[in-house]
Amino acid sequence: MSFYKKWFLATRPWSFTMTAVSVSMGSVMGAIDGGFSWFLYLLALTGVVFMHAAANLFNDYYDVLSGVDTLEVSTAQYRPHPLVEGSLTVREVLAEAVILFVLAGVIGIFLAATRGWMILVLALIGACAGLFYTAPPFKYKYKALGEISVFLMWGPLMVEGAYFVQRQTLSLDALWVSLPFGVLVALVLLANNLRDTADDREKGIKTLSIMTGHHKGIWLYVLLVACAYVSVVVMAFTGPLNHWSLIVLISLPLFFSLLNKMIHNPPLDADAQTAKLNTAFGILLLISLVIGSLT
Repeated sequence: MSFYKKWFLATRPWSFTMTAVSVSMGSVMGAIDGGFSWFLYLLALTGVVFMHAAANLFNDYYDVLSGVDTLEVSTAQYRPHPLVEGSLTVREVLAEAVILFVLAGVIGIFLAATRGWMILVLALIGACAGLFYTAPPFKYKYKALGEISVFLMWGPLMVEGAYFVQRQTLSLDALWVSLPFGVLVALVLLANNLRDTADDREKGIKTLSIMTGHHKGIWLYVLLVACAYVSVVVMAFTGPLNHWSLIVLISLPLFFSLLNKMIHNPPLDADAQTAKLNTAFGILLLISLVIGSLT
């Protein structure tokens, strides 16, 4: 495997679909309310993907340093983990994280200078959230705050940020639309923690699934998915969504299939399967926004 391919895999590129959906959702909402710039959209998407990639690298870097990630953990069993596998050193991963972090910062500064200071505020919040997810002194992922942060970052922050890039203002409608998708992205982490409850408890990590207990954690997972779907149905009839948004219900079979697995025994790739669900949900919601704007 080439050095550059290892670097690419270390960023967890398969997770960028969630970021692409969030940025696209905010951008489409902006287009519905006014003009749309492909240049600004692609620039914002590139900057946020760089930030997401840097956050993934920092996360793995500090997880390995703290002994949380090893070859024995579930995550390393089903996806490439170049740092744990030893194909990249901690210095190389840290260097890549810093480079991507800086590139994201340059894009953020440019957008802030050309579109408004609010971009800089949102970018700084996202940068701090990504860095201190597992980095000291906060390490808030280990204090049962990971799901809340992921919900806020991939929901309101990214969607509103992308909307602001297009319209130079914030939107209450964009905020409402961001919530169900943000919830489903947060459930990727909850699924991961439900699978790893026993291992995390042994390592002294506090997660939401440890605080609720495994059984209640499963039902919390089910309740939040149900809330995401119900909220879309409600918004399809009352606004700001349209009736086309009901096509998100096409993704329900994915949820029922995953639910059966989660109740009996969370699969090794529970987080990846949840990511497939929220990606399908998000893309269908995005398609409905585009169709609704054209009809």
